Amino acid sequence: MYMLSSHVYQLMTTIGYRRHLLRQGGWVVALIMFLSLFETAISQNQSSDPEATQVLQLHYQDGHVVVDNGIFQLILSNPEGFVTGVRYNGIENVLDYTGNEHDRGYWDLVWNFPGKKIKKSKGTLDRIEATKMEVITQNDDKIELSFSRTWNASLTTALPVNIDKRFVMLPNSSGFYSYAIFERLKGWPAVELDNIRLVFKLNQDKFHYMAISDERQRYMPLPEDRIPPRGKSLDYPEAVQLLDPIEPELKGEVDDKYEYSMESKDIKVHGWISTNDSVGFWQITPSNEFRSAGPLKQFLGSHVGPTNLAVFHSTHYVGAELIMSFEEGEAWKKVFGPVFIYLNSFPKGVDPLLLWNQAKNQTKIEEEKWPYKFTASTDFPSSDQRGSVTGRLLVRDRYISSEDIPANGSYVGLAAPGDVGSWQREYKSYQFWSKADEKGYFSINNVRTGRYNLYAFVPGFIGDYHNATVFDISPGTNISLGDLVYEPPRDGVTLWEIGVPDRTAAEFYIPDPNPTFTNKLYLNRSDKYRQYGLWERYAELYPDKDMVYNVDVDDYSKNWFYMQVTRKQPNGGYNGTTWEIKFKLDDKMKNFTGNFKLRIALATSNVAEMQVRVNDVSVKNPPLFTTGEIGKDNTIARHGIHGLYWLYSVDVPGASLRHGNNSIYLTQPLAKSPFQGLMYDYIRLEYPDSISHLT
Repeated sequence: MYMLSSHVYQLMTTIGYRRHLLRQGGWVVALIMFLSLFETAISQNQSSDPEATQVLQLHYQDGHVVVDNGIFQLILSNPEGFVTGVRYNGIENVLDYTGNEHDRGYWDLVWNFPGKKIKKSKGTLDRIEATKMEVITQNDDKIELSFSRTWNASLTTALPVNIDKRFVMLPNSSGFYSYAIFERLKGWPAVELDNIRLVFKLNQDKFHYMAISDERQRYMPLPEDRIPPRGKSLDYPEAVQLLDPIEPELKGEVDDKYEYSMESKDIKVHGWISTNDSVGFWQITPSNEFRSAGPLKQFLGSHVGPTNLAVFHSTHYVGAELIMSFEEGEAWKKVFGPVFIYLNSFPKGVDPLLLWNQAKNQTKIEEEKWPYKFTASTDFPSSDQRGSVTGRLLVRDRYISSEDIPANGSYVGLAAPGDVGSWQREYKSYQFWSKADEKGYFSINNVRTGRYNLYAFVPGFIGDYHNATVFDISPGTNISLGDLVYEPPRDGVTLWEIGVPDRTAAEFYIPDPNPTFTNKLYLNRSDKYRQYGLWERYAELYPDKDMVYNVDVDDYSKNWFYMQVTRKQPNGGYNGTTWEIKFKLDDKMKNFTGNFKLRIALATSNVAEMQVRVNDVSVKNPPLFTTGEIGKDNTIARHGIHGLYWLYSVDVPGASLRHGNNSIYLTQPLAKSPFQGLMYDYIRLEYPDSISHLT
């Protein structure tokens, strides 16, 4: 076996330099990865001869089937289809070997019959226990197994959905694939689905290091650290302060699985490393076409357990509007996945944390192979059975530029026909998104057959683009749309603006956490909004009066608190809050009587209301505008920076303004909990359109 030189070995085993390697490219990482891959291939007995193939084998045991490709073994319960074991690299089981073997690797969901949800219950948890096992394919190129169950009318208390769980193993592959086919037939009862996911609980004695991105990775607490007396629950059960963790350096930290959630567009690979064994366990998702609610929807991934999740549908960061609801008699079919469960290893002497780099490389390989050709189900179409849409998106805002502006960095997508922005609440069909280049060109490839509208949103501009044309995609369809023009809402020149229109509140002032409640991973970072308890910092910064923002002198990154929350009272109750925006009008406007336009883009709302008043803060008078109660995003408690996007345009009569000092008041009056509130994305006041200041 090729041995690493001593100076390279020293570089790789120095903790400080290890961190450096994980954050850079360059020849050193390339050299290490090449040598690591070479040694890994030898350690896994994979021949360098491209014609040498490991023999795929399927063994039947008592209540189980074992799939073996010479690199690892996958053990599944028969006929239930639970993943009870994964043998790899000398580890008898990389999954949790304690307790019920059906609690190691499984598909599950949460569901209800409409109107039958019990108060304070999240619904019925269904572990999706199959009743039939079938070998779909078994040859030298592939083994594909099906574990299915079928609903019939006599099952009055069962979920009215047919489910077929598939597992696929290929030769010379250090991992396995899983996908599931969900189907409802016409005439079946109404039902609601809250959550659909694939879960793996890993060996607690081995997997302690979690990696979900280049910047978000660390040694994690153990499950027992969260249980009293070692841990103490905080304002909700998911958030626990570690009082006496097994690893003393974690003492005092807050652990909450929502601190590790990610946007769908960024969930490509995440998982765990057993540093003592130099073994990695990763979930790779080459496409997010089957996830609900578009590229910005936030999902859970890896978290303390050690747990590894593939979440396909959930209501997190959106709320009840994303409950998957089916009417009486409604038919439906959808394929979730495939996802790739990837295992990798290094020989002793190679920094095990570099397994993350190898997992990222494997992710690129899987993305290039998408859509997979090996799946046996006709419900998962190959590339030649799909279509594509290309075009160019431009932005037309004559108050900014006399020419159309390329929509650089915009997200352009195909989703089910609907209204403007409906994609962020859509869940039954598939969505296909692409990021436009600097000239605004986009290409949406490998689109399933179906009917779609085209949607887009552009960083730097408010609102959503919506092309109401229904595009029928059939096999081999290649639609070229040419130039498309988005005209964002605009009636006049900007008088003043607050924030950046990017659909998040990330640019505003985010306070440091209470030193008593921190997650060290997010200290001194731009994403410190993931820290626990930041909602309490508002009342500490504004103990007596609410925030006042002067557009002429204040800086939104320093003076605009990133969420408008309730204020806790000494008696334990909560009060709503009113924010004031101060601005001036000069002499030119003193005789103007037309309407100004106030644009307010919200990044999230949780059981909140936004009232707008002008130069009169008295709540005795009706507001100029109110949203009414909106949103159940729960972004505040779940350490997010956005939920659903809301855009409002408010006419502000010129007669309500005055020469000199003016104020706009934003009131959030609903106050029953600390987690009610709003996050603003962007606010702009426009001159009336009769005043032309074309740049």
